[in-house]
Amino acid sequence: MDLGIAEKRVLVTGASQGLGREIAMQFARERCSVTVVARRADKLQELAADIGGEESKFVSYVSDLMVDGAPTKTIKELVERDGSFDIVVHNIGGTLNVKDPLSSVEEWCRVWRFNVGIAIEINAVVIPYMLEQQWGRVIHISSISAESVRGSAPYAAAKAYTNAYVKGLGRAIAPNGIVVSAIMPGAFIAEGGHWDNVRKNNPEIESDFLRHHHAVGRLGTPDEIAPFVLFMASQHVTFAQAATIPVDGGTM
Repeated sequence: MDLGIAEKRVLVTGASQGLGREIAMQFARERCSVTVVARRADKLQELAADIGGEESKFVSYVSDLMVDGAPTKTIKELVERDGSFDIVVHNIGGTLNVKDPLSSVEEWCRVWRFNVGIAIEINAVVIPYMLEQQWGRVIHISSISAESVRGSAPYAAAKAYTNAYVKGLGRAIAPNGIVVSAIMPGAFIAEGGHWDNVRKNNPEIESDFLRHHHAVGRLGTPDEIAPFVLFMASQHVTFAQAATIPVDGGTM
């Protein structure tokens, strides 16, 4: 299927490894102009080398978006240099090892900022340009934890906030040709990720989880999730505004 996004300008945050890296690679294969932002220069260099074989323009930008003001500053610099983005994928997220529901307000807010605050700040820069051209796609990587709290309560709450934000924003700008959505992955394994560490250090936890909570009996992989992101970025998606889509292998 031709997604109709060749030469579209795409921004992917948190793209140095794991799901974000796979998303960036798949957009490059669609001949998009891909810009990635992440903290690790070495990982971005590796990604640049891999994308170099694709028919795609590639730009990487090293930035710690958790620093106050960094999202606005970074995206404004990119827009001023190369123009704005047609498609934005917000892939930054995680527990930050904050798992206790009785964690401090500061810790709760830090998890919120990591998972959704940065995205809100970036959207404030890029969406006005999408409104001008009456076309855009904004995809947030949420989690099934948003609907079924298992594990970190602060993380699950941040993802539930993400889904509510997607609903509100998506409905507000739907008449302007912009589709805002969220993909909610279930448990998947990627280099350096949570389940990668579990498999290496506590494999019995993975076995127990799969036995009791996973219909397909295995963890997902980034290449199984990324195609949903690309489809939600495509020209074909014209009636899925504010959608929140689980991709979870039948998690129970």
